[in-house]
Amino acid sequence: MKNQVCSKCEEGTYSLGSGIKFDEWDELPAGFSNVATFMDTAVGPAENKADSCDNSSWIPRGNYIESNRDDCTVSLIYAVHLKKSGYVVFEYQYIDNNIFFEFFIQNDQCQEMDSTTDKWVKLTDNGEWGSHSVMLKSGTNILYWRTTGILMGSKVVKPVLVKNITIEGVAYTSECFPCKPGTFSDKPGLSNCQICPRNTYSEKGAKECIKCRDTQFSDEGSSQCMERPPCTQKDYFQIHTPCDDEGKTQIMYKWIEPKICQEELAVAVRLPPSGEKRDCPPCNPGFYNNGSSSCTPCPPGTFSDGTQECKPCPAGTEPALGFEYKWWNILPANMKTSCFNVGNSKCDGMNGWEVAGDHIQSGAGGSDNDYLILNLHIPGFKPPTSMTGATGSELGRISFIFETICSADCVLYFMVDINRKNTNVVESWGGTKEKQAYTHIIFKNATFTFTWAFQRTNQGQDSRRFINDMVKIYSITTTNAVDGVASSCRACALGSQQSGSSCVPCPPGHFIEKETNQCKECPPDTYLSIHQVYGKEACIPCGPGSKSAQGKKMAICTNNITDITVKEMVAESEDYTNFVGAFICQSTIIPSESKGFRTALSSQSISLADIFLGVTVETTLYNINVKEDMFPAPLRQIPDVHFFYKSSTVTASCNNGRVAVVTMRCNPSKPGQGVISVPSTCPAGTCDGCTFYFLWESTEACPLCTEHDYHEIEGACKRGFQETLYVWNEPKQCIKGVSLPEKRLTTCETVDFWLKVGAGVGAFTAVLLVALTCYFWKKNQKLEYKYSKLVMTANAKECELPAADSCAIMEGEDNEEEVVYSNKQSLLGKLKSLATKEKEDHFESVQLKSSRSPNI
Repeated sequence: MKNQVCSKCEEGTYSLGSGIKFDEWDELPAGFSNVATFMDTAVGPAENKADSCDNSSWIPRGNYIESNRDDCTVSLIYAVHLKKSGYVVFEYQYIDNNIFFEFFIQNDQCQEMDSTTDKWVKLTDNGEWGSHSVMLKSGTNILYWRTTGILMGSKVVKPVLVKNITIEGVAYTSECFPCKPGTFSDKPGLSNCQICPRNTYSEKGAKECIKCRDTQFSDEGSSQCMERPPCTQKDYFQIHTPCDDEGKTQIMYKWIEPKICQEELAVAVRLPPSGEKRDCPPCNPGFYNNGSSSCTPCPPGTFSDGTQECKPCPAGTEPALGFEYKWWNILPANMKTSCFNVGNSKCDGMNGWEVAGDHIQSGAGGSDNDYLILNLHIPGFKPPTSMTGATGSELGRISFIFETICSADCVLYFMVDINRKNTNVVESWGGTKEKQAYTHIIFKNATFTFTWAFQRTNQGQDSRRFINDMVKIYSITTTNAVDGVASSCRACALGSQQSGSSCVPCPPGHFIEKETNQCKECPPDTYLSIHQVYGKEACIPCGPGSKSAQGKKMAICTNNITDITVKEMVAESEDYTNFVGAFICQSTIIPSESKGFRTALSSQSISLADIFLGVTVETTLYNINVKEDMFPAPLRQIPDVHFFYKSSTVTASCNNGRVAVVTMRCNPSKPGQGVISVPSTCPAGTCDGCTFYFLWESTEACPLCTEHDYHEIEGACKRGFQETLYVWNEPKQCIKGVSLPEKRLTTCETVDFWLKVGAGVGAFTAVLLVALTCYFWKKNQKLEYKYSKLVMTANAKECELPAADSCAIMEGEDNEEEVVYSNKQSLLGKLKSLATKEKEDHFESVQLKSSRSPNI
């Protein structure tokens, strides 16, 4: 400062000129602070302190700082004032997409700077440190490193690591910084210090590193040396030697490198002798032994089971390409192994896995919390020619059989990388697991790297305690690999000319007929199996309520750590590294307003349904059952319609894959897309993680309208016309279908006219009835008079007869006379006769019986 001249820093110190650097993280450096918040801001006072985020923070770990492992949002903040425009650069490790990691900058008014438009930090591969750089403007800059964990079940989030933060553009430094312990600078004018090599150490401000004594050791970047302990069984491991010229292999034992123990001590364990030589295991299927000590892949168009020479596939067949590794004498050419530790470099360059004859197992590593890595590289997947027309999007699959033997909190991770962009954890297993199989389905023809990572414990240990914890993989099988070999041949369809053994692809929905090896279309209402195309049995009947069709899976779920819209992803559908397409899919969503993010974030996308099974009003289909109390009972009599789906992806917890049921319910009050709900007892739509239930209420689920769903209303007759209207029955429980008829007009007579007609007819009827009554009364009077006259006449004639001389009484006869009236006419005839207007009289005949002789 006296001379106002820039001078070189002395040995043992360094300077960034107009910058500052943070490379020591034994504690939080001055100026840094932590701010933690919880996703749900309404944390009541009754909440336990452990449930809040008061204890969440970034944690210094010596050479780096580590983010929180819970589901809190924690910001690491540093404010700096720049005299001129500059930049900030830092190294980081970000391998788990279950954490959202962003870096952004604000000014002193808490406004986000334009230079941080791309604030999302990219994922890194296992063991790799990435670098992130952002330009800074002069003035006050507030730097934020913010992480948000998304926990699923009991999975432990792999934290974000940050180290070597460098900020350029601050005031010119007035002093040089001494090198931290474990580093040195042996020349003046250096901008950084070098790390001391293994078995050396240095103190703060060192110009050189000091070598440890023979009985001591140290790791890279150490500030002191430690005494070498006596060797134990945990300091060596066994390997299988490659096959020699005689076809023999043997077990050998090697010290774990770097070797830190002393075998010269009396209590030390000696390295065991090598085992006896044994015959090498056979070649893996698809390979053959050409008389050398190594196995060679079969040429294209040939196959082998590994014990015999390669043979060409017969006519009408094609090789089933893939890899089947079940013998482990040497590591296959498309596999590699490595070891890394986020906190040190003890195991750099070491093998993470070792072959062991009938299995491959995790190696020793450098410490118990190392990640032991095994990679398998497949350049692409392609189904065989005969499978081209098969239904479904499956292109291949990878399966492996494994077991874990653990006494601590070991974890085996299975990860997938597509097109070398980023590695995602597909499944993980913690603790001891019995021998079991796992299968992962491939839906895209891309470059894949499959990774198995094994960690004995998540906690850093100074001494080896769990060296005997291990994982064993017995076999790894991949199907339809582009560069694969064949262990067998499968039947394929021949062309019309049947020339040689050339195969042709069958069109979609066609199977290979066994008798002719020709393509033949599946019968109606059946579809071609995903895994079989040979024989008519490859055609599977469609489920209820479905028919044969070429369908598309329309649902898309994304992992959008950046601002990517669904529309953009669909346009770039050739590369779906970051999204999943299916009938039903699921993502974990963080709303933008809850975290201050610019957009809603989604992660952990999975497919719930890529196979449609059928649709029915029954509650059971293919052993999938919808319980009656799963959703509230419908208010109407219209039955619910259940759509049944299945996912072919098998997980550790779902051995048969996931299933999903969408229940469609008619609800006229929910127009358009309606409302989707989940069971109240299962807020995530599933109670076991394997079976998902959804209730979709909408008017679109109502039946089509028919003539029975409306009725007519007749209006009054006005001015000679009558109007007939048609209205829906209430409540309306139908949609589309038959439309309401138009209103109808018909001619009619008014009510006054009919009243006049009725009055006239009534008056005429009354007059007629009165006239008839008078007429019949007069007729009755005449009839009565004539009858009386007849009686009188008869009596008069009887009195005029002469008296008899004597009377004879017939024995047995009554002496009284009987008067018998005879009228043979019916009642109807009488009325007719009475109603006639003839002048002549009609009399009834009267027969008189007497006791006299008929001669009298």
